[in-house]
Amino acid sequence: MSTEIERKFLVKGEYRSLAQSKSRIVQGYLYADARKTIRIRIRGDKAYVTIKGPSADNGLSRFEWETEISIADAEEMMSLCEPGLIDKERYLIPYEGHLFEVDEFHGENEGLVVAEVEMKSPTEEVVLPSFIGAEVTGEKRYYNSHLRKKPFTQW
Repeated sequence: MSTEIERKFLVKGEYRSLAQSKSRIVQGYLYADARKTIRIRIRGDKAYVTIKGPSADNGLSRFEWETEISIADAEEMMSLCEPGLIDKERYLIPYEGHLFEVDEFHGENEGLVVAEVEMKSPTEEVVLPSFIGAEVTGEKRYYNSHLRKKPFTQW
């Protein structure tokens, strides 16, 4: 078991040329409410089941448990997910000792680009790259579990 500590930002500038890699992610939710989510994710040639607890520290941290599963199992479990799959391209960008994950959303969330950076503690200093815009940490409408219900194109 672990605690995920991360900040989330909108993206305002060019970032693709800085990426060390990119991958396609499709994910669905077996269950999602304000207290917990159970997510199935297929990322490239790997798949995972993830359980996340409620947000704390104004959205900065929460419990997270994840384990790898087979692609076949993930595809089968996707058929059990609640309506509204998330489809996105993730770019990994190392910068000043941190790894920024930039997600370009597709489908009903087309046009939304969000960056996340994980930290070791809530007070850890993070140098932000020039493509980072407004901070949206803790704003629930930017959570993937909410985007599947209220997509960006409907805001």
